[in-house]
Amino acid sequence: MTRVASLYLPQLPIERLRQLERPTRLPEPAPTPVAPRFPPPIDDTPGACSVPKAGGWRPGARWARDGTLGSKPTQADLEALPAHQRPTMREMGRRSESTEHPFKTMPANAGGSSRASATALSWATLWGQPMILIARSGQRDIVTSACPVAQDLRLRPGMAAAHARALVTDLEVRDAEPDADQAWLDRLALHAVAHWTPTACISGADGLWLDLTGTTHLFGGEQRFCRRLLGFLKRLGFTARIAIAGTPGAAFALARYGSEAVTILAEGSETQAIADLPLSALRLEPGVLEAAARFGLERIADLYPMPRGPMARRLGLTTVRRLDQARGMIAEPIVPVIPFEAPHVERRLLEPIGTAETINQVISDLVDDLVALLMERGLGLRAAHLACQIVDGSEQRVAIGTARATRDAKHLKRMLTMRVERIDPGLGIEVMRLGAPHVEELKAQMLEAGLITGDRAPDIAPLVDQLAGRIDPDTPFRLSSHESDVPERAVRRVSPLAKPKGWPGWKRPVRMLKKPELLSNVVALLPDHPPRRFVWRGKPYRVIAGDGPERIHGEWWRNAQEMWAVRDYFRVEAEGGERFWLFRRGDGVDEQTGNLSWFMHGVFG
Repeated sequence: MTRVASLYLPQLPIERLRQLERPTRLPEPAPTPVAPRFPPPIDDTPGACSVPKAGGWRPGARWARDGTLGSKPTQADLEALPAHQRPTMREMGRRSESTEHPFKTMPANAGGSSRASATALSWATLWGQPMILIARSGQRDIVTSACPVAQDLRLRPGMAAAHARALVTDLEVRDAEPDADQAWLDRLALHAVAHWTPTACISGADGLWLDLTGTTHLFGGEQRFCRRLLGFLKRLGFTARIAIAGTPGAAFALARYGSEAVTILAEGSETQAIADLPLSALRLEPGVLEAAARFGLERIADLYPMPRGPMARRLGLTTVRRLDQARGMIAEPIVPVIPFEAPHVERRLLEPIGTAETINQVISDLVDDLVALLMERGLGLRAAHLACQIVDGSEQRVAIGTARATRDAKHLKRMLTMRVERIDPGLGIEVMRLGAPHVEELKAQMLEAGLITGDRAPDIAPLVDQLAGRIDPDTPFRLSSHESDVPERAVRRVSPLAKPKGWPGWKRPVRMLKKPELLSNVVALLPDHPPRRFVWRGKPYRVIAGDGPERIHGEWWRNAQEMWAVRDYFRVEAEGGERFWLFRRGDGVDEQTGNLSWFMHGVFG
């Protein structure tokens, strides 16, 4: 069952710029308490100036000079005077206030819903000043992206920048950076390959496709994976929507034209889910959408009853293919991003070759080209694959591996020459490719001068590579000690060039059996004496000398069976000169320590 997720980032260009310019948020200082400000007292006895300093009545007014109203008339006194005796506003020295314009635009919440005003307020709080991105198109600038605040002000991508500036005065306008946006998507795709799914690719200029087949159980299911992904992007400062469906086309359409942040479709329900979406959800060209509008086709469901022949003639074969891909009738492969492009070289031959001499000559040229490429990138080869394409279409492959990263062309040619006999040229080889799927960083190394004397260990890496080329590549190995009390766990295989750890001071046999073997017919004196005779692999042995015991307790932290386990090891010598390493389960006193059975564990010399 195929499961594909489409990740859509609607505000990627603007949010990426916001993240680059986000300042470090410092704690705001506590506001300083401000004393309340009261109007100053009115000065009614000015000096040389006849105008009071803080407003009030002008002492030189005619009605004030007559003393009709006293020094400080009240509003009731003014209203008690006859209309022809009331002082004018100019005489009282009052300031006239401007009234509101009669044709002033009504408030935002007077003609619209409270929900719309609350939404605009929330976007304004988050985004602040409206912002758009523009790009040059011919002789004019076109809006390529708009933030939510600008969209609430009816600014849309595709409109002229001059029109947007005329509609909104305090508009922040910046140049779009599509290359930087694409680079950010590339980084996100590589992160997805490393952490979420092995197959991911970029979907358009604002999204990703993730092949989640067989991976969502690692994150607790599809729903939990979607929540974790959206939470990850939210911490980075990006808003996103995600849809999971059985086809990439359906997931793309639901992520961009759906209303939910997370949409998860059941297998086989893609046809019904995308039926009400517009035709642009099928990733059609603008010319195809215009032609569909002339025919009255607006939704994807309008295409379902149409015959394929007329649909292809009117809307093109691309429309038929996109519709079938979204419904799951035609497969739509996802081309994954490759985190690292392995170095490889190729030779296309003018004529087919089939002799060992010519094959070796082409191998030599390929190795020289590959070594130059590795040196340019500062890498060393650990594995190489040689592919030979035969005239009949078949392919022959050989591979080599190195114990250490190398760029030694002579050594690589020698190793590949040893594998030429495994290539069957058939009717002739026309193409040869040499690639390095496994490489490591290889920097320049300082070499010692010839006059310096010292004991420098020889480099055995070429010898190990040649031995591995003649036999099984995994056969060469080296033994190293491991921290454990149990003897069979105290030895590990390591690579031939690994430096072994220090060995313990206890005497151990040269050859240790992989698994202890049970002995029969054992005669021994308990509790601390070695056996006198025993039978191993059907052959009886009589012991003439012995040393021990060396008591080893089980590792109780591994399992409960080793809580009281005890082994008593003995080194014994048989009549024929053979020397063995034996042990007995149990200490010979407590029954919980073992059943007193004897085992062969190793052979000395």
